[in-house]
Amino acid sequence: MNGSSVRLFLEVAEAGSLSKVAARRQTVQSHVSRRITDFETECGGRLFRRTGRGVALTELGVRAVAKLRPWLQATEQLSDELRSESGKLLGDVRLGIIPSAAHPLMTRLFERLQAEHPGIRLNIAEAQGAELDAMLDSGAVDLAVLFRFHRPSGGEERPLCVAHTYLVAAAGDPLTRESTLNFSRLAGLQLVLPRHPSHWRNALDETARSLGFKLEPIVEADSLTVQKELVARGPGLYSILGPYSVSADLHSGRLQASKLVKPDLSRYVTLALPKQGKLSPACRVVAEAVQQLVESWGHQLAEPSMDVTRGAPLPARSGAAR
Repeated sequence: MNGSSVRLFLEVAEAGSLSKVAARRQTVQSHVSRRITDFETECGGRLFRRTGRGVALTELGVRAVAKLRPWLQATEQLSDELRSESGKLLGDVRLGIIPSAAHPLMTRLFERLQAEHPGIRLNIAEAQGAELDAMLDSGAVDLAVLFRFHRPSGGEERPLCVAHTYLVAAAGDPLTRESTLNFSRLAGLQLVLPRHPSHWRNALDETARSLGFKLEPIVEADSLTVQKELVARGPGLYSILGPYSVSADLHSGRLQASKLVKPDLSRYVTLALPKQGKLSPACRVVAEAVQQLVESWGHQLAEPSMDVTRGAPLPARSGAAR
C-alpha cells in the first residue's frame, strides 16, 4: 500500500473536504478526487460519501482510518530508523508555520540543516492556526509553529517565545512615534485588519468591545503583505500586527510601530508536536534546531524597540521575551 495515498486519505478524512486538502497542497480538487477514487479501488469499496458541505467517512472509511493511521506512523518510524542506522540522518520533515513567524526563522533553519544535516529535507506549509491544528491532527504536517493566547501546559507543545501586539503605520506617522499606546486609542482609526473568520480578528474585536468601542476597518485582507503595503503607502492607515511580521520593515525605516498596552495582547509562539505517534529522528533534529535558533537568535527575533525621537529602530532590549 502506497504511503502517500494513505497520507492523502487520512488528510481528507480529517478535513472532511476535498477542496480544503487541494488548497493546502496547492493543487486542483479534481487531482485529489482522482487519487482518492484510485485508493478506494485499492481498498475495495467507497471510503467517503458526499455531503452538502464536503465528504464524510463511510463505515468502511471509519475502519480504514482506525487501521491505517497507526500503520502509517509505524511505517514512517521504521523508515526513519533504518535511515538513521545507515549512519546518515535522512528524511522529509513536514513543518507547518503561521505566516507572520515564517521569516527569518525558516531561512535560518534551512541554513543550519544544510550545514549540519543535508539529508533532511524540509516541506514547509504556511497556514493559519486553526488550519495548522487540523493538519497536525490529520498527520499532514509533523510539527507546527503556532500562536496561542495561553501559555501551553501540556507535553504536546513547547513554548518558544512571547509576542506582543503593535499598531503599525507608515514612517513619519505622529501617533506611532510613541513607544506605547493604550488600546483605546484605536477608536476611530482607519484600520487594515484580517477578515473574518479569524481567531486573531475575534480577539481584537472583543478587546475593543470590552473597552466600549468598535473597530472600524477600512480594508479587510488576510495577506500580511497586502496589509503592510497598504499601510506603508497610505498615510493615516494603520494595522495591528505582531513583531515578527514587521521586524524587517521597522529596521529598514519603511514602517514604524507602537506597542499596544492596557491591555497588552500577548501571544505565545509555540512548537506543536504530533498528538499521536513518536517524533522521527529527523523531526527531533528539526524540533531541537527550531528551539535553539529562537534562543540563540533571540536578540534579532525579539521584538524591536523604536527610537521615538527619530523614528529609527534600535536593537531589541536585553529583557525582551525569548
